[in-house]
Amino acid sequence: MDIFSTYSVKIKHYNHIFKDTVKVYREAVDFLIDVCLENGEELSSIDSSLNKQRFIETLCHTTKNNKAIYDFDNKFYKFPSYLRRGAISEAIGKVNSYKSNLNNWKVNPVGKEPSVPRAGYIFPCMYRTDMYKAVIGDNYKARIKVRTRNTWDWIEVDLRKSDIDYINRHCKLRKKCAPTLQKRGKAWYLDFPFEEKVKLNDTHIQEQTIVAVDLGINSAATVSVMLADGAILDRRFLNLSKEQDCLKHSVNRIKKAQQNRCYRTPRLWARVKRINKDISIKTAQFIIDVAVLYNADTIVFEHLDKFGKKRDSKKQKLHMWKCKEVQAIVANKAHRLSMRVSTINAWGTSKLAFDGSGYVLRGLDADLPTYSLCKFNNGKIYNCDLSASYNIGARYFIREILKSVPVKVRFELEAKVPQITKRSTCTFSTLINLNTELQDLNA
Repeated sequence: MDIFSTYSVKIKHYNHIFKDTVKVYREAVDFLIDVCLENGEELSSIDSSLNKQRFIETLCHTTKNNKAIYDFDNKFYKFPSYLRRGAISEAIGKVNSYKSNLNNWKVNPVGKEPSVPRAGYIFPCMYRTDMYKAVIGDNYKARIKVRTRNTWDWIEVDLRKSDIDYINRHCKLRKKCAPTLQKRGKAWYLDFPFEEKVKLNDTHIQEQTIVAVDLGINSAATVSVMLADGAILDRRFLNLSKEQDCLKHSVNRIKKAQQNRCYRTPRLWARVKRINKDISIKTAQFIIDVAVLYNADTIVFEHLDKFGKKRDSKKQKLHMWKCKEVQAIVANKAHRLSMRVSTINAWGTSKLAFDGSGYVLRGLDADLPTYSLCKFNNGKIYNCDLSASYNIGARYFIREILKSVPVKVRFELEAKVPQITKRSTCTFSTLINLNTELQDLNA
């Protein structure tokens, strides 16, 4: 499996010199987009992306054996060859996306017709040897080719020492790709992509140890470490009460400002985003720490869908919930540790009791002081998030076990345990019953 990551290195002492470079690059992409649109039929008949790039280059670039049709070389004088090919690839990609969207719109004409693509806010890639060179003997400096004084010339830039030291310390074993010039705020950066290859574990389902995670809105995460036979090795809870209070206080400050007709509050929103980011990072690190402690093979989440309108009183709280970001961070860290990440059907994991007694009552509906507790039909009072984590792990094991057995055995199991035929109603008790029937069949 290939993992790609990016680290941004800040460029010191330069603020305005790169504007002309980005401007010329975007104008070149716009020019090449028009060329691709005018030669759309010939371009669509070519299969290989490399051959498409060569075809557009022959139309725009004059050489000893080729006479260009379009006046690209005169309009963009001394445009670097690597950057020209990058601009051609960018233009071809935007045109292909436009044609695909246009065909989809013609089939189902909902909304406005897709507009002709433009370069937009893209930035040039500093291809090695032609656009970027590291200064030998000084790791904190680099030479890049930019548009300056109406020509393309090399300049030497100073890079931030902490960024370079971090790359040398943590990214030494990864493959470094060509950087991209980027602007964030008033500062300019070189974004270095890194590529690394990892091999994920192939442990058999009956020998796997999983970490079942229930991400909550009120509590950060509830984690259960499970085995395939239903054994629970550990249960962990993460309640970031201090961070949640800070988030609630910051949101209330925004509400207060809006009540006083101050609708633009970028600094207050920036504080909220930083707190939310901190909660996501701490939650992801907590999950990874538990997985490493028990040498887990798979981390299991719910497949959470937040699309659509939210109309209840918790609309803003649900909107601020960064469940997808937590899952992305965990997946990135887990894959580097050869762990797998899986998702299961989220319907009813909290509503159904893990012991198979049916639907639960939560909070005030069950005369309980907190919404985190629930009451089962048999009168048992239990932590609702913990019950949900049991169901999450059970659904993963049920799905993978049924995949691993022959079809004939699966039909026999479905006849004896009918609950496994409908994945959205499986609970922890279903896994126990399934394992019992498997043992009887193997006996």
